[in-house]
Amino acid sequence: MLNRAIFLDRDGVINEVKTKRVKFVNKPEQFYFLEGVKEAVKLLTDEGFQLFVVTNQGGVGLGYLTHEQLETIHDYMVAELEIAGGKIHEVSCCTHKPHEGCSCRKPEPGMLLDLSERYDLDLSSSYMIGDREPDIEAGRKAGCKTILIVESPSPLYDADHVFSNLLEAASYLVSKSG
Repeated sequence: MLNRAIFLDRDGVINEVKTKRVKFVNKPEQFYFLEGVKEAVKLLTDEGFQLFVVTNQGGVGLGYLTHEQLETIHDYMVAELEIAGGKIHEVSCCTHKPHEGCSCRKPEPGMLLDLSERYDLDLSSSYMIGDREPDIEAGRKAGCKTILIVESPSPLYDADHVFSNLLEAASYLVSKSG
């Protein structure tokens, strides 16, 4: 069987951002899972996908939070998803400042390519799921299929598939895979 992966953006796909409850996530108490995310991660895990979170976290480079604080947030996220029956194999972060010109910050595919090499992933049978154009562009550059999570689709986003939430996307992938 191919080593199929699902690369998940974090903010806006897994957790709330820029809502009434939270603007940015700088500590675990500010991390609110979006509806259906835990079920979606369990579905994808049960279907045999390897799940990875690939996230730009420029707040570290800008000094809004430390690497340790970010790791605490991600440990919380991974633990909560595991309690729900899902498994995140690794969380990969670009902590450089925006516009620093690194190869890991989405829309560049560095995080996906690195994970692919380390886990022997087949990128052509893998998906990048994100809520913004840089996520979709990174997935395309890495050779993945792409899924955009957005409430009202824009023709400007050139994703392979569009869904309003992660659970809808996971249900689609499971039905297609089975």
